[in-house]
Amino acid sequence: MATQKFKAGLDHGAADEAGAMVLDVCCIKPYERNPRHGRNPEYDRIKDSIRNNGLDQPLVITQRPGAADYIVHAGGNTRLLILKELFAETGDEKFSRIQCVFRPWSHESDVLLAHLRENDLRGSLTFIDKARAVLDAKHLFAKDLGIKEVSLRGLEKELRNAGYRISRPGIRLMWYAVERLLVLIPEALEAGMGRHQVERIQVLQRAARNLWQRYCSGGDSAFDEVFAALCRRYDGLDWDTALLQVAIETEIAEEAETSIHTIRVALDAEINGRELSIPEFVPIKEPPRPERQGDGDGNPVTLEGRDVPEAGETGLNPASEAPVKLIDAPIQPQDHLDNSTDLDDSAADAPEPLSDDGHYKPTDLKSLRGRAWTLAARLAQRNGIGDLVVPLSGKGLGYVLNDVPDHALADQLDEEALAQVCMLWWQLAACAEMTYAPLESIIPVLPPDSVLRRALAEEDGELLFSSIWTLDPGHTGYRLWRPLPDRDWRDLLTLMETYRQIRHLAAETGTALWD
Repeated sequence: MATQKFKAGLDHGAADEAGAMVLDVCCIKPYERNPRHGRNPEYDRIKDSIRNNGLDQPLVITQRPGAADYIVHAGGNTRLLILKELFAETGDEKFSRIQCVFRPWSHESDVLLAHLRENDLRGSLTFIDKARAVLDAKHLFAKDLGIKEVSLRGLEKELRNAGYRISRPGIRLMWYAVERLLVLIPEALEAGMGRHQVERIQVLQRAARNLWQRYCSGGDSAFDEVFAALCRRYDGLDWDTALLQVAIETEIAEEAETSIHTIRVALDAEINGRELSIPEFVPIKEPPRPERQGDGDGNPVTLEGRDVPEAGETGLNPASEAPVKLIDAPIQPQDHLDNSTDLDDSAADAPEPLSDDGHYKPTDLKSLRGRAWTLAARLAQRNGIGDLVVPLSGKGLGYVLNDVPDHALADQLDEEALAQVCMLWWQLAACAEMTYAPLESIIPVLPPDSVLRRALAEEDGELLFSSIWTLDPGHTGYRLWRPLPDRDWRDLLTLMETYRQIRHLAAETGTALWD
């Protein structure tokens, strides 16, 4: 019965009561706003099917008011192009006419969304094609409604009314892909980059921008230039967001003059919504020499020549000469750092003097321990393991390591970066005598769940070496000393020198460091 109707349409050249008709293919044009921008990946298969079996269903068409030709109404652009191609190739009349179903014209947006729905049902649209169609619909809705702009809320509503549901976050992501990324990575997007990859890039850009704003100069415009340049550099069919992330980490690290390991950990925290800040670093400065009250003539009397009591020891109150108990508390940065706020970057990077050149050089254990802790903490913070260094008051070398680095670093860092972090950890461990100090002095100050504590308490070297990558000591120069930034190298040298001073002073004074 349907075949008879189509034949009637062929004879009379007009639609019957069901809208069925047969038209010459030259009277029908593809829809120029077709959401699909690239070649249909199924083109060859569809062509073989039509060549051998003809069309399996009629083409849905419509006609703009006042137009002479018809256009495809809801999908079918590929089939129309194939019919025209087969007729040109073979001259066979069976390819010159096509069975159609006519739909009256309504609005341009209706036709666009009909094509979008049809392609979505077939699952053959790339994310960027779908995104372009949705934003195109936004402009058409505004025109149809006679307004200047359709809001995201309004677009979501109009799409829903038209039977095409997309949430506002989904629409925002499409806008980001079309307006921001398409000019930067067209090849990757056109090759079929999916929604999840676009989301990853958006999250990466937002997180990296936040780090840049906090630690780099130049503002948003400088970051935008860097981000755009890196996106263009890596655009291609084999797009890999991980490569882009590594490149961004490198740029931020160089601009902030900070270790890439620190930036990598901070960026990962930013991406995953965790709070982690790169600490502000100030130069190591020693406090002024301790002073007693005045000598009666208004002149301060120093305690030079007397031992400054360690925390927990007994000292004398200068006013009453009565014994007082000093607070046994962890050394805080402000206890041995200059409080000046007028420090420039060059001063911040300058190492403290190790020789008597007119600057105060600490000669007592308390000050030396404080300096060792500050140097170790600063080195660790710059390299993404700052939470592992804690001060130790009244004994030892001024600090301890409370655990081994997080195992997650092995997934976050490449081999070179991981090697540097692990070897630095061992250098810090050496300067704190973590594997040399008496167990009864070290174990109580380590957290109960610390892997390092368990390894030391059980004297399990295998556990320790399996928990932190332990490289050949002969690699130290290439793996650690070579790549360290200048300021980290200076701090490491100063830390080792401070260790030597503490040990030499302890030997000279007969002090048992770990008692």
